[in-house]
Amino acid sequence: MTTEAPPALTTSTAPTGRLLWTRTRGITLAVVLILAAAVAMAAVRSTARHGELDPRSADPYGSRAVAELLAQRGVSTRVVTTLDAARSAAGPDTTLLVAVPDRLAHRQQVALQKATADSGGRTVLLAAGSWSIERLAPGVTADPATSGDSTLTPQCALPEARRAGPADTGGVRYTTTHLDADSCYPSERLATLLRLPAASGSGDTIVLGAPGILYNDRLDEQGNASLALQLLGSRPHLVWYLPSLSDASGARTGDQKGFLDLLPSGWLWATLQLFIAAVLAAFWRARRFGPLVTEKLPVAIRASETTEGRARLYLKADARDRAADALRSATRTRLAPLAGVPAAQAHTPEALLPALSARLPGDGQALHSLLFGPPPGDDAALIALTDQLDALEREVRRS
Repeated sequence: MTTEAPPALTTSTAPTGRLLWTRTRGITLAVVLILAAAVAMAAVRSTARHGELDPRSADPYGSRAVAELLAQRGVSTRVVTTLDAARSAAGPDTTLLVAVPDRLAHRQQVALQKATADSGGRTVLLAAGSWSIERLAPGVTADPATSGDSTLTPQCALPEARRAGPADTGGVRYTTTHLDADSCYPSERLATLLRLPAASGSGDTIVLGAPGILYNDRLDEQGNASLALQLLGSRPHLVWYLPSLSDASGARTGDQKGFLDLLPSGWLWATLQLFIAAVLAAFWRARRFGPLVTEKLPVAIRASETTEGRARLYLKADARDRAADALRSATRTRLAPLAGVPAAQAHTPEALLPALSARLPGDGQALHSLLFGPPPGDDAALIALTDQLDALEREVRRS
């Protein structure tokens, strides 16, 4: 009668799907929330702010109302989206409005300023920041802090501003080195509207800190309509320049904005906050290094099961060297007291081998190879080493 051996048990050390999900669900949730927020913000901006500062748009942030009022006063409005068209339109009977100056690359800003400097016409720059103002209006600097108030009073001698009265010009604040400039609508002594006369001719440049006076939903507030019509209606023709990112002249420049420059500042701050939160979470959840703490096992495990499990791990990893070291170390530990060697010197060949040779016949070199020799080359050699160690221990006990 023969009995089949029970199948060998195998223990998988690979992480399970549930364990992987537990480890990564926090990061996955954060990524999903960020992507959802990005999609939501893009959707909101693409709907509510569609046609911003476009004189053909009737949206709340469009500028169709001011264009129609100008048309009633005999001022024609033409929209251009390329730098070449804006440069060719500059002239003494034209007002050139640059809607988003910061969208222009550096080389585009220099080329536009050269085309308008001696044209004899008027150039209006809307909310030009530090990226563009110093090239489009030399001698003017944008303050890093914007105005805290939206509605401001003129407080200057410029006729257009005095007739309009309070207006929603609060935004970017400017300082200038031009002594003949008109500084209006100050916020903490810094102007939000500047008029810079041209060096020669009758042209000028208007720098406006905020585009609010041109929005459809704010044109009828304060003196916004009066100020907008006076600033844009001084010439019979108005060229409304909406810089486009697809403009070929911008593609040829080597000084375009980088990826970080195109990101809104809020996203950069949010990313920094998420990074700080991730670092704090890592410190919170990280493994604490310190002395080992002894804990009671929830169940009793037999020594034979532990030994068998360790042996299976050695077998799976092909760790014959570690298995041989464990067998030799245990044998030396048991032989030392039988040969009269202190336990502290059980693993020292100079102390253990002479004591064993005195009790056993034969060559001491064989004992050195058996107890301190190299690891076996295959499984058969490992089994043979086990048998030899058992035989040596039995012989020492009988002697």
